[in-house]
Amino acid sequence: MDNLSDTAGVSPPVQSVKIPPSKSAEISPDTKAETDGVGGSTIRINVNYNSVFHEIHLPAESTFGDVKKLLVQKIGLEPEQQRLMFRGVEKDDKEKLHLEGVKDRSKILLLEHFASKEKKHEEKRKLDEMSKATEAITVVKAEVDKLSNRVAALEAAINAGNKTSEKEFLVLTELLMSQLLKLDGIEAEGEAKSQRKAEVRRVQGIVDKLDSLKAINSNPFIQSGNAATGTTHWETFDTGKEGSNGDPSTTTTSSGTKISQDWERFD
Repeated sequence: MDNLSDTAGVSPPVQSVKIPPSKSAEISPDTKAETDGVGGSTIRINVNYNSVFHEIHLPAESTFGDVKKLLVQKIGLEPEQQRLMFRGVEKDDKEKLHLEGVKDRSKILLLEHFASKEKKHEEKRKLDEMSKATEAITVVKAEVDKLSNRVAALEAAINAGNKTSEKEFLVLTELLMSQLLKLDGIEAEGEAKSQRKAEVRRVQGIVDKLDSLKAINSNPFIQSGNAATGTTHWETFDTGKEGSNGDPSTTTTSSGTKISQDWERFD
């Protein structure tokens, strides 16, 4: 009883409890960026390009040139094609962000250099012209394929000993010449120009073949090796403009190319 009365008014000893630090008390990188402003912290910048915002993350002490490098993959413009504007002033690549007042969530305007735009327009124009030329050449090739088949059928008939009307040779020759004029009128560069030249040579070869067949048709006993005496005389295409010499057998195209032919030898 005495022991109980002695301890009744005494409180039990207090034990210390360690409370783990709350995770909510940790500072996130974003919070640090907003509070530090400069230094080695990472900041977020919103870059406006063609009314579309692109967010990039980089150290506050980075340069505007660093910003351009990060934008290459996002917008497809090389650094030299970019112009960065901050607060209405174009910034140099070596200027540092934090020294120019760029902070977390700041907005920067991106413009494309005029020379870069002009270069893109020129490249697009060339691609469009090449595509247009290739399409036109393809149309001519389809027509020449049909005429080539007719010439092949004509050759088979002559080799079989059949006589062919002179009119057939004249019609085919005129149709082939018409395709040559179409090719001469096609503006072409690069690969398209090579395709056009190849097609011109093919048409000229078919016309020469037709001349040889006409000679054989007129004289079945003529040797094929001598039939070339009646072939068309060609002026080289794409060699520049030449004036007409007044010869009625000479055809001058719109680009100045001459196509000369000994028409009297067809009779």
